Amino acid sequence: MKKTKRQIERDEQIYQLTTLVAGDFSLQEVLDKLAEAAVKITGVKACSIRLLDEEVGELKMRSTYGLSEEYRNKGEVSKDDTVIKAAFAGGAVVLDNMRVDGRVKYKEATVKEGLVSQLTVAMQFKGEAIGVLRLYSPRPKRFDEDDIGLARAVASQCAVAITNARLYAEALEGARIAEQVRLAGVIQRRMIPEKAPVIPGLDIAATYIPCFDVGGDLYDFFRVSDNSVVVGIADVIGKGIPAAIMMSSFRGAVRAYANTKPGGSGAIKDIINKVNKMVCNECRDGEFITLFFAIIDAKERTITYCNCGHEPTVLIREREITRLEKGGLVLGVDAEAQYEIETLQIKKGDCLLFYTDGLVDAANFDGEFWGREKMLEAAKEFSGESAEQMIKNILGYRRRFVGLASQCDDTSIIVVKVDN
Repeated sequence: MKKTKRQIERDEQIYQLTTLVAGDFSLQEVLDKLAEAAVKITGVKACSIRLLDEEVGELKMRSTYGLSEEYRNKGEVSKDDTVIKAAFAGGAVVLDNMRVDGRVKYKEATVKEGLVSQLTVAMQFKGEAIGVLRLYSPRPKRFDEDDIGLARAVASQCAVAITNARLYAEALEGARIAEQVRLAGVIQRRMIPEKAPVIPGLDIAATYIPCFDVGGDLYDFFRVSDNSVVVGIADVIGKGIPAAIMMSSFRGAVRAYANTKPGGSGAIKDIINKVNKMVCNECRDGEFITLFFAIIDAKERTITYCNCGHEPTVLIREREITRLEKGGLVLGVDAEAQYEIETLQIKKGDCLLFYTDGLVDAANFDGEFWGREKMLEAAKEFSGESAEQMIKNILGYRRRFVGLASQCDDTSIIVVKVDN
């Protein structure tokens, strides 16, 4: 049977909807174009598109064509509505006269808008209803089987186009977040010192190996006098951008307090107490910071430190290990926590190894951890090397153990050697 000119035009218009399916449009652009196209293809007065909001169980009006703003906002439509349920079940629901049909909830608004008949079909994607397409006419009994078939064809294209637009929006959001994370990583790495300070009598080296764009590790060191240096190494429990923001705030606070309170154990206790209160105010539930904070005086040959729940720094002297454990709780748990400070003498040949747990928690393909004991054996073996070479050798030993297995935590290491 030869198609009429009108049928050919309709087929062409339906085909044009596929450009929306394949196009990179925002969701709202797609909805508005579809509502307009549905009216022009079917030759009716108006169209509305509602999308299902599963959280509240309502169909939210997202786009219309040919309807007033007042009608758009006439009231909510539930997925439990009789017409909606029938459409979601696969039926096409035709109301020949909305003004007298008991299934119509907003009759006054319908009369005022000049609407009489209505056709409702579901928009489904992979068997799941995602919304409804409604067509309106000012004439009674306007919709027949041809109109229903046409509406279903339009609704089918609508469902695909809407799903594609949502995926496109998610892709754009994912790209935006990825760029934010990348920039946060750049900012974070700028907080890591590029090189260690030069202090007469000390050989200092450090390295940071991130696992992701943004991690939780932080180390810092800065001179407080010609012969003294502050060394801090921390791990912010929490990942991503919030951890990077917390890290930046934390680093600034530590530097500010340390610059105004250089000195011995009393000064360190005051610094730790103030930083802990700041972290308690800033951290949310489940967030905290581990910190090992020390002042090394090369002239007096002392290290004064406080360990706030961090991996203990180790002092290696003639291949003997001393773990520096005095301190207290992690930061951010108890604003009134008390911290213990310890001062130790150091001498020529001593080696101090600061690290985060990513160093020892590295695992191979069998799920076996490198562990603290293997790390300490490597550290003792290479304690006679320069600080920089010692770090390279420790990481080399770890690499032999883990192979090419990917890691899930950052690694930070600082080595300080007393060299004269």
